[in-house]
Amino acid sequence: MQQLLGKPVDILQTFPASEGFFAFQDDYKQEGLLLQTNHGIFYEFIALENFGKPDAKRLTLKDIELHKDYALLLTTNSGLWAYSIGDVVRFISKQPYRILVSGRTKHFTSAFGEHVIAYEVEEALKAAVTLYPAQVTEFHLAPQVNPETGLPYHEWFIEFEKEPTDMTVFAEFLDEEMRKRNSYYSDLVTGGILRPLVIRSLSKNAFQNYAKATGKLGGQNKIPRLANDRNIAKLLN
Repeated sequence: MQQLLGKPVDILQTFPASEGFFAFQDDYKQEGLLLQTNHGIFYEFIALENFGKPDAKRLTLKDIELHKDYALLLTTNSGLWAYSIGDVVRFISKQPYRILVSGRTKHFTSAFGEHVIAYEVEEALKAAVTLYPAQVTEFHLAPQVNPETGLPYHEWFIEFEKEPTDMTVFAEFLDEEMRKRNSYYSDLVTGGILRPLVIRSLSKNAFQNYAKATGKLGGQNKIPRLANDRNIAKLLN
């Protein structure tokens, strides 16, 4: 966006949805979004590793821990009751309450117990394209559990507007960044369960063609950036 505008601009993040307006970036120089706690919404949180379990404990704001991922639940004055909107948040401050939106409850990669989430892959990729200049149109991560040869791995399907000069070095750095952000993934690689990630560079408009072929073309549809299977990956090949 800044490249199209021709100069840097101040960008403020917001966190709205049909169910309510939850948070906004009150200081563009500071990371995180200020959670709105007096706008008719009662928040509850379930630790992401427990989400979906019948006995999962719902926590209130006083119970949350910093730098941990939670599924967000809402009770509102418009009639919602302990409703999961499918978003995952991570608190980076308690005074005041500031959050990062770290992913979606349905979008993760954990074929080997690593539970990689969107925030981790997006931050790792951001670091990679900053150090090794490249432009990414869209990407998707899927596990390759049964490769023809060698150890299993995470396969990144990336459509580049501009590829990095050295794809091998780029992939190695991206894998290092992923290992910094997810200790479970790092243990799997160092323990010889997984080999480092593999990047498959896709042709131009690959994701647009996928969306069109599956009837999901348009701004209201988002292609999941993470999957725990290869349903999307098979169609991107």
